[in-house]
Amino acid sequence: MELDVRHAPDPVLSTVCAPADPCDPAVVELADAMVVLMHASPGCVGIAAPQVGHAVSLFVLDVTGARRVESCAGLVVLCSPVLVSSEGREVRREGCLSVPDLTGDVGRATSITVVGLVPGTGEERRIEANAFEARAFQHELDHVQGLLFLDRVAGAHALFPRKRYL
Repeated sequence: MELDVRHAPDPVLSTVCAPADPCDPAVVELADAMVVLMHASPGCVGIAAPQVGHAVSLFVLDVTGARRVESCAGLVVLCSPVLVSSEGREVRREGCLSVPDLTGDVGRATSITVVGLVPGTGEERRIEANAFEARAFQHELDHVQGLLFLDRVAGAHALFPRKRYL
């Protein structure tokens, strides 16, 4: 399955996603393709289904090797994820494949717990994360709720052109 990243203001990015059936072969295939795309995208640590045009509650995430990592659950693929607890708050810079030209300062919880279902088995997975990984989870959870980091910045003063590295 070949996937294309959708960019704002594509309407799918502002859609609250339907639950994803973890045992549906199409969901499993989509999840696998999203993992491939994430690993092929430089600097990318997560992708949610709406970013590739599918309005289902599914995301993939892997902060392995990223800077500012404290917790690291490795590769995480979750259907119908839910944030069950959060603590602390910190403002840090975020970017997004679906907003390729901008970054922004976003306030997020510093410690979280997420629960979701594993594609293919339907097994429940519970993950506790902090620091950068917690931020990445919240960013992807926002995507399945129809939100972009742009919806969370304090205003235009908190948006910045994305730095390009050659």
